[in-house]
Amino acid sequence: MSPAPRLHVVRAGALTTVQDAGRPGYAHLGVGQAGALDGPAARLANRLVGNPPGAAVLETTLTGCAVRPEAPVVAVVGGAGCRVTVDGRPVAWGAPVRVPAGAVLDAGPAACGLRGYLAFAGGLEPEAVLGSRSADLLSGLGPPPLREGDALPLGDPAECGPPPAGPVPWPGAPAELVLPVHPGPRHAWFTEAALRTLLTAAYRVSPHSNRIGLRTEGPALERSRTGAAGELPSEGMVLGAIQVPPDGRPVVFLNDHPTTGGYPVLGVVPEAALAAAAQAVPGTGLRFVRA
Repeated sequence: MSPAPRLHVVRAGALTTVQDAGRPGYAHLGVGQAGALDGPAARLANRLVGNPPGAAVLETTLTGCAVRPEAPVVAVVGGAGCRVTVDGRPVAWGAPVRVPAGAVLDAGPAACGLRGYLAFAGGLEPEAVLGSRSADLLSGLGPPPLREGDALPLGDPAECGPPPAGPVPWPGAPAELVLPVHPGPRHAWFTEAALRTLLTAAYRVSPHSNRIGLRTEGPALERSRTGAAGELPSEGMVLGAIQVPPDGRPVVFLNDHPTTGGYPVLGVVPEAALAAAAQAVPGTGLRFVRA
């Protein structure tokens, strides 16, 4: 049997990783979920090339990437809006395009949004770890972030189903990020003024945000417990948890978050609301509202 054709990395971009639906269910082993931060965008890109929803894709960050397949492949570039070219010729963003063998597919810098998704008919097939091909930046599980010269095996496009007929709508990047909050479990560790501040103050997305957590800039939240009473043993952390470190600025945990932590969690953002957070560029206005 001949080896599977590969996808060669020509330009890796600021941060490009392989992501799929992630590896949920291993938190008791200290392994986080990982997976595409903008799950709906990754699933839609897969749908447009006929892949199953959880097929592995490339997730880019801000500056895009460029790749060259060894065999002809149908690809889609979605998520963050950007200029897309094949061997320098403009092609459609957000729609299937045929990339000839040896041609360079280039997803340019994001014009709106933050994270792009490149899906290929048949999917990407690096070695799976605990049932997932996703890169986890915190634990180091899965394939490492891409570098120029890397090559990834491509799956068999013959196994793809039919793509949808006609164009499909892509959600835009948020002009303002609004995150609903379920209070708890440690909201009692904060003053009433802090709880009011969280739900009324204007925050911004910090440039220090990453796949581990969305960090914020804005007013600090004051604890009601200090000194020895303010020490909290490490406890389990869930996706969307709003943890408040000593500087008082809330951090919303994203897919590569740690499975335990010792700072109090003021509330939790529902998973369905986190896709917009994946596309919020640094400086985007942010409001927390009661769920």
